[in-house]
Amino acid sequence: MAIERGPDMDPAEPDAAEELERRLVLVEDDASFVKALRRSFERRGYTVDWCDGLDSVRTLLETVQPGYAVVDLKLGSGSGLECVKELYAHDPDMRIVVLTGFASIATAVEAIKLGACHYLAKPSNTDDIEAAFERTEGDTSVALAGRTTSLKNLEWERIHETLVDTGFNISETARRLGMHRRTLARKLEKKRVP
Repeated sequence: MAIERGPDMDPAEPDAAEELERRLVLVEDDASFVKALRRSFERRGYTVDWCDGLDSVRTLLETVQPGYAVVDLKLGSGSGLECVKELYAHDPDMRIVVLTGFASIATAVEAIKLGACHYLAKPSNTDDIEAAFERTEGDTSVALAGRTTSLKNLEWERIHETLVDTGFNISETARRLGMHRRTLARKLEKKRVP
């Protein structure tokens, strides 16, 4: 369980309330990605804490009140959706953005239902994430798809719906889909976005 805390603040300082509003937690298990993202957010005036899973999020929330969160959907220790649920339950006003290399409609819908304000596919940068924090309403100008969904995309959606239902358990997902575990792992690896 990894928790890395940003610098502590003195509540007597006049900027302490403003600083609390700019406190961000990164929930990500890729340390090199965290290092780059953390540095970028700190340059923009955020105090950044880092957690690598649900247990470390719970521990951090005992002492810290972040106003923002960036959560990776697929964590080594489980689903980022569990972390979204925990963060939202702790503070419904927290601005939570989910990042994923495994984008799907099913996981996007679940993330929003659980309290995320936005859902971004990797690779996303600090500008993208800050813009997502600021979005409070939907965009009616988004173009509707002009063509039917391909068989590959339908398969991909079904795989992700089942992954969400099983808590990202590969073996159980493969069983429910009636395919070999290695076949499912290959499909997931092919679709992975760097």
